[in-house]
Amino acid sequence: MIKRHKGGTFVQRGREILKVDGGSRESGLKSTMAYGILSAHDVSAAPASGCGQKTPASDGPLHIKFDALASHDITYVGVIQTVRAAEKDFEKFPVPYVLTNCHNSLCAVGGTTNADDHAFGLSAAKKYGGIFVPPHIAVIHQYVREEIAAGGKMVLGSDSHTRYGALGTMGFGEGGGELVKQILGRTYDIPRPEVVGVMLTGTPRPGVGPQDVALALIGEVFADGFVKNKVLEFFGPGVANLSMDFRMGVDVMTTETTCLSSIWETDGKVEEFYALHGRVGDFAKIAPGEIAYYDGLIEINLSEVVPMIAMPFHPSNVFKVEDCEIRADQAVIAGCAGGLYESICGAAEILDGRGKYEQALLMVFELRYLHMHRAIAPIFCILHPPHAVRDNTEPLRVYNRYRQKSHVEVQSVPIRKFVQAF
Repeated sequence: MIKRHKGGTFVQRGREILKVDGGSRESGLKSTMAYGILSAHDVSAAPASGCGQKTPASDGPLHIKFDALASHDITYVGVIQTVRAAEKDFEKFPVPYVLTNCHNSLCAVGGTTNADDHAFGLSAAKKYGGIFVPPHIAVIHQYVREEIAAGGKMVLGSDSHTRYGALGTMGFGEGGGELVKQILGRTYDIPRPEVVGVMLTGTPRPGVGPQDVALALIGEVFADGFVKNKVLEFFGPGVANLSMDFRMGVDVMTTETTCLSSIWETDGKVEEFYALHGRVGDFAKIAPGEIAYYDGLIEINLSEVVPMIAMPFHPSNVFKVEDCEIRADQAVIAGCAGGLYESICGAAEILDGRGKYEQALLMVFELRYLHMHRAIAPIFCILHPPHAVRDNTEPLRVYNRYRQKSHVEVQSVPIRKFVQAF
């Protein structure tokens, strides 16, 4: 299912692992997707003598300026207040800054409420030129995927799961202090990270979803820190066999491997995603060069991945579902991975008792409470029936009637009509 290659590995065109030395390490590093994007955003590189072009060192430290920023309602108040404290006459966010309202479940510390945070965020967006996403409209990462991500760009978010690699965008999740630095014109300063290739082959079998692939990967690499603070670079013939929902579902969970960021090769499906959101100009064809060098390599045969489950108390505590007998009282399907359209429809088919999901049925047949929260409003608009549904298990049965609706139709509902940009 998963095979690791420790040490330097050369890969030709993202398809063939070379058994012999493929050339110099330095030229191979420059053929990775990550190297090109990081170098393009490194403002410290000195101009080459007489030509005025940047000549980044292959192993030197990086001083990064990001193309966009994103925060949710747990973190944006602290970020903006720190900016105001540091610069009395602050006037405008220097890059697009998305303020979503999707993470606070209860904010009652010191007499404040969720509404106080949201009112602050709206006022800050108006004053400093931010993008305010009202409550109940979108989870932070799905909004950024649909409206902010762009090929070859970089996004910094004050949320650990800031990952948009499947769209050709490198996402970094950090504490609010790093966003403060960016807003004040400073840089994100890190050693140039190592890059670990992830070669995908095969096609997922029926009943296997993105979370299964992600959990298998997490379980393989977490314990010994194989990818810690490194960039995961996804490529291989298996990428073409995955839908965009599937790719994004895997990508957003790479945070749990302890990697620093991620990037995927892009293709026609990615271009279609951008086109469906009215942003075809933001697509960029990204792929490894002729011969790329990786500091490590992971091979994943998607055809061999089986349904997985993570037990308490960490996603790396992974087991095959077939090896477990679980009786769950409550289930939640939500967020920037589970709340995607295909995940909701897949859950509906499980509840309908379809044979191809027999293993997963071991997990749900004892459920008493089932909750679903979609990743973004357009998904809800497509799936929600015209009448109110009160039974906790009925919504997914109703949504199952809509599962034949194309992904194109779901994604064609523009989120921007729900959002206020200033």
